[in-house]
Amino acid sequence: MYQILTERWEIIRNYEQAEQRSCLICGDRATGLHYGIISCEGCKGFFKRSICNKRVYRCSRDKNCEMSRKQRNRCQYCRLLKCLQMGMNRKAIREDGMPGGRNKSIGPVQISDEEIERIMSGQEFKDDANMPEHTWGNNGDSDHSSPGNGISDGNQPSPVSTLSSNRSVELNGYTAALREQYIGNAMAQHYQFLPHLFGYAAQPRSLYPQSHTLISQLVAAEELAPLGTPMLIEDGYRVTQVELFALLCRLADELLFRQISWIKKLPFFCELSIEDYTRLLSATWQELILLACLTVYSAQVLGDLANVTDKYTPSDDELQSFSEDGMEVMEKLIYLFRKFHQLKVSNEEYACMKAINFLNQDIRGLTNVTQLEQLNKRYWYVCQDYTEYKYPHQPKRFPEIMMCLPEIRCIAGKLVNIPLEQLPLLFKAVLHSCKSSLNNYRTSSSPCVTKGTAPAN
Repeated sequence: MYQILTERWEIIRNYEQAEQRSCLICGDRATGLHYGIISCEGCKGFFKRSICNKRVYRCSRDKNCEMSRKQRNRCQYCRLLKCLQMGMNRKAIREDGMPGGRNKSIGPVQISDEEIERIMSGQEFKDDANMPEHTWGNNGDSDHSSPGNGISDGNQPSPVSTLSSNRSVELNGYTAALREQYIGNAMAQHYQFLPHLFGYAAQPRSLYPQSHTLISQLVAAEELAPLGTPMLIEDGYRVTQVELFALLCRLADELLFRQISWIKKLPFFCELSIEDYTRLLSATWQELILLACLTVYSAQVLGDLANVTDKYTPSDDELQSFSEDGMEVMEKLIYLFRKFHQLKVSNEEYACMKAINFLNQDIRGLTNVTQLEQLNKRYWYVCQDYTEYKYPHQPKRFPEIMMCLPEIRCIAGKLVNIPLEQLPLLFKAVLHSCKSSLNNYRTSSSPCVTKGTAPAN
């Protein structure tokens, strides 16, 4: 009895100290004792989703990825591995998946390496329940196609991660019952057989009725008209750093205003509280603006805005003081501009990507996480359906566009750390490089006509 009281007192004491302590997984601010150890809300939710949904992750590197607040979404395999190694107790999770632990007195557990391996490989899940294994890509931020990493298509959650630290690329699919829950209403029988992401044979087919309706609603909520901020500069005028910075601020203001108007037109606007929308917008507005500039407004950005930045000449001091963080963001932005130019994302895909990125249930302080997760997965499936229907001969297109979202999140997070006075030079360098690449591409792809010879008809 004394030992039990001692253990429970230790748990209570640790809980009271949590506010002054850091998450044992990622170092973020701890919010309490979750599943036996002191952790943050993000790692608590990630661990619960991973165990409840029997997810199996993969690490693209050496299974020893850094875990920090900014890096935790890079590799979900290593994040779950650390959760288990630090003693997170999967038996403290309620079997019905509802909020709240099964037993508040359950403390951390130490399990053998063999048992951890069985969980990480999914073997334990297959033994415990007769359900098909769900294999998930390296969702968080696996560094695969970003320039600095050599392979990732998403970075801060980098590929195959997607916009939330728990969203990942589906390989083997969910059951019809789960999809019915995600879409929110009864599903047609053929919805059970949504093609798997990578094991999908390209065959022309029709778009599912639910997908058509939901995508039409999303596109209708968008304001796709060209930006109204004046960006025309007379020939010979030299733009100063202050003038270019002021222009960038006006563009950001206009784009932010469009995001606010967009939220009010969303088909699910009444399903969430104003408080949740405020938190979501506060956390994602930079990502939404960056996504818009890379897609629907890219012609204006690479045209009018690039012409303005061409008229700005940075001083030697500005060039010498350009930070390493600025160089990293510049490389990632150039990579993404080229990637989106290659993909030629449609308005429908853009609308889905934007909704998926916005509906991030890992943001701290949200009141209706369950509804957010259902909405997120709803548009995840809708986007997959549309992409496979519209581009039947590009079976990898959907994972490719989804892998861009973690990269956008990573860049948006790093932009916050760039000194404001360096932004004009950053955008000049990025747009100059992208514009040059685009011109070279057009030149190389145009028909070559030798002097004195007419092109063949």
